[in-house]
Amino acid sequence: MDGLVGLLKVRVVRGINLAYRDARGSDPYVVLRLGKQKLKTSVKKRSVNPIWHEELTLSITNRTAPIKLEVFDKDTFSRDDPMGDAEIDLEPLMEVLNLDPENIRNGTIVSTIRPCNQNCLADESHLCWRNGKFVQDIILRLRNVESGELQLQLQWVKIPGRH
Repeated sequence: MDGLVGLLKVRVVRGINLAYRDARGSDPYVVLRLGKQKLKTSVKKRSVNPIWHEELTLSITNRTAPIKLEVFDKDTFSRDDPMGDAEIDLEPLMEVLNLDPENIRNGTIVSTIRPCNQNCLADESHLCWRNGKFVQDIILRLRNVESGELQLQLQWVKIPGRH
């Protein structure tokens, strides 16, 4: 793959207080987009607090392109209803990839990212060195919707011979 920087495992953990789109809740699923890549989680029936624990893997070729994330309510007879969107900023993760992990103890917080206008973070996010990988736990506040957050975990997969 030309220009491949590495792989990013995005674990979609759960949704928190997602918006109601049907009388008895929603049937949410998550869509991740990066460039031409588009990945989806499974649909969780009648839940505004769904638990997915699903891992989606994206090929990273552009270190600065944000991952676009959308939540939808699955409908049988009409178009799926939007339930909010967010972006994942990869810059903080890309910055720590150049660190030499030889000197970092397992479980060390390498970087803390605070919520601001430029990101969709609902809370501080910690980037850690865990079990030989850079891992970032994130809670994103969904935009363009009355309520909802998504809990995710990013894990960088280094491809041997690439930086």
